[in-house]
Amino acid sequence: MRIICLLLLPALLSGCIASIAADVVTAPIKVAGKVIDATTTSQAEADQKRGREARKAEKKARKEAKRKN
Repeated sequence: MRIICLLLLPALLSGCIASIAADVVTAPIKVAGKVIDATTTSQAEADQKRGREARKAEKKARKEAKRKN
């Protein structure tokens, strides 16, 4: 029984080793992609931010106008 287990062990571990090797190779690429995503702003994100700021300014202007009346 031990002999069979020892003979099957390399075959079973080869998939595991290949998976780990693939993860190690692709890890730097994934990290670089996440860093780029974190440091850049998409057009949609910029538009959302600009819209949020505009709504905030309008709300503040309405409060000021209401206070003056």
